[in-house]
Amino acid sequence: MQLAAVAPTSSTSSPGSASPTRSTSSTASTATSAFGLGFDALLKIILTQLTYQDPLKPMDNFQFVSQLAQFSQVQLGQTTNDKLAALVATQGSLQAATLLGKTVDVGSGASLLSGTVTAVSMAEGAALLTIETTAKQTVSGIALTDVTQVREGK
Repeated sequence: MQLAAVAPTSSTSSPGSASPTRSTSSTASTATSAFGLGFDALLKIILTQLTYQDPLKPMDNFQFVSQLAQFSQVQLGQTTNDKLAALVATQGSLQAATLLGKTVDVGSGASLLSGTVTAVSMAEGAALLTIETTAKQTVSGIALTDVTQVREGK
């Protein structure tokens, strides 16, 4: 993505004129490009370019439409990433729920801990398991990624 430099060539705005503003949806306002700029900031850059462009050398229509399309792609990409993250979190919770009642092995340092999954909880988008060992000890807060093996029941 390439942005043209913005520099005022002459003071053409009147003291009482207001710059145009545009309201966007909550998804658009949270969209962030690779440069860390939100969609609103990118739109403001385009409006600033239009405000301060040389009237004798206006921005080429193709270049303007191209920049708008690029900004739209940034917004679409961020929305897709947000929805994918939500899908992954949902998939993790569903996967963890299928472990209820199953016997799992969990790598705990040099030792191996084995037990039956008795509960599944969610914390910060990650599924955490609670298991009951054969010695009737309850161990909570086991991340799904720490499970090394899953077996049917006891």
